[in-house]
Amino acid sequence: MIFEVDKVPTHNIYNLLIGLVAPRPIALVTSMNEAGGLNAAPFSAYNYLCTDPPIVGLGVTNRPGGEFVPKDTAQNIRRTSEFVVNVVTEDLLPQMNICATDFPAEIDELEMAGLDTAASAVVKVPRIRQAHAALECVEHSTIEIGRSRIILGRVVAMYVEDRFIDPAGPYVLAEELHAIGRMNGLGSYVKTRDGFLTQPRIPYSEWLKGKR
Repeated sequence: MIFEVDKVPTHNIYNLLIGLVAPRPIALVTSMNEAGGLNAAPFSAYNYLCTDPPIVGLGVTNRPGGEFVPKDTAQNIRRTSEFVVNVVTEDLLPQMNICATDFPAEIDELEMAGLDTAASAVVKVPRIRQAHAALECVEHSTIEIGRSRIILGRVVAMYVEDRFIDPAGPYVLAEELHAIGRMNGLGSYVKTRDGFLTQPRIPYSEWLKGKR
């Protein structure tokens, strides 16, 4: 089947796109409003984009409905310029899913999910204590596109539990961290436990030998 974007309703494009661009890492983002109130929300329109400087990108749509109302995460980042990306691992899936619930503004998602916070090293926004890794970010820029925005965050500090670091690199022991990925909009996720494949890159000189 061919789907011409200009001829397909927006919600259908969403369903197709998130099923094709997968698996996607999940950012459980903590942010803070001007009064110090915390918000926690997961986003799978997320990835790292460059390393010098280290930049991550976060896609945040408006709240459903006809009005232009940004989600709390976008409002908080615009007003305070700080946020923390908490890495979602297999053991945090149930809590992450609770944080995805569209609670009223006065409800604390972290409390509902039974999550605690810990002080970050650089930014004022705390990380989630139960998260095994987190990226502390400062807003670099925000691009408004239609009913969405792309938030670019400069990573200013990274937290990783000692047991998930190989100091020789340092490398993240991803085979032990067990991050999960989002697959589509139907509540489907993928585990990385026992799912790793190793495929080293082929140096050009070695590739030439193989062609002979």
